[in-house]
Amino acid sequence: MNKVLVSPSPHIHADISTARIMRDVVIALLPSVVVSILYYGWSSVMLLAVSVITCILVEYLVTRFLLKNPCTISDWSAAVTGVLLALNLPPACPWWVAMIGAIFAIGVVKMTFGGLGQNLFNPAIAARVFLLVSFPVAMTNWARPAGFLNVDATSGATLLGTVKEGLAKGDTLNQIFTANDFSYLQTLFVNIGGSAGEISALAILIGFVYLLARKVIRPHITLSIWATVIVFSGIFWLINPDQYTDPLFNLLTGGVLLGSVFMATDYVTSPMSTRGGIVFGVGIGLLTMLIRYFGSYPEGVSFAILIMNSVVPLINKAFKQKKYGRA
Repeated sequence: MNKVLVSPSPHIHADISTARIMRDVVIALLPSVVVSILYYGWSSVMLLAVSVITCILVEYLVTRFLLKNPCTISDWSAAVTGVLLALNLPPACPWWVAMIGAIFAIGVVKMTFGGLGQNLFNPAIAARVFLLVSFPVAMTNWARPAGFLNVDATSGATLLGTVKEGLAKGDTLNQIFTANDFSYLQTLFVNIGGSAGEISALAILIGFVYLLARKVIRPHITLSIWATVIVFSGIFWLINPDQYTDPLFNLLTGGVLLGSVFMATDYVTSPMSTRGGIVFGVGIGLLTMLIRYFGSYPEGVSFAILIMNSVVPLINKAFKQKKYGRA
């Protein structure tokens, strides 16, 4: 008589692992990393090295000696957090600030909840907000370190900060853009100013295409953020183009692209269903623009993602994923 072997689900196995997914995320981040290093030089290298090494070391120590669990650093998730954190810091940020941020990201935000898959907030975003509140001077120092492409080391505010300061003084957007020699082409290719990972919109978009091609992420969260930013800013821009920036400006400046591609799409801290993901993305887009237009900070992406992370459990309850095999 033939024996029938019965085993619990899942019965279909795919050649996908956490390590492979995280390696793909690192590869997708490489264009932004390369551009950052070229234009910010050793300062960018230092931030990346300190952040990644600290994240890996803290996760190893916590899992090995506090939780007494098998080491998880081989899944590359700590390395991804380290790279993202470094790209979310000003290029002239002191190395010790990056170290504190990495300790907070892994030791508090990730491992306190039990490790990968159980954290409520995106570790890199939470660490950036923590550092911004704790070390506001270091986190808003937009000095431009000399890079490997002979870019002069100068100081200057971000484009978003420059616009907000100019509008507060009573200038129009046209006057602000003319005075600062603003160019959309510049923001697409090399936008020197802001966090290290925001320097090139094109580099981020290359990473986005790679993640889609590798099926690491689905586009609904990212596209819903972009669509919301475009619609919201477009309405206000049409009402008063002298006081409200246009949709293209809001997409290409600040952290909208970096946040929507690499952090809002985090599996652990985003909704499980497609409809829930769209609601999640719309919420991030709305909060981002509300903070940019009416808040005290020129940028709002980090706060928006962090706030929406906190309501993901409610979104998951309201929008349940369709069960496998059900019509």
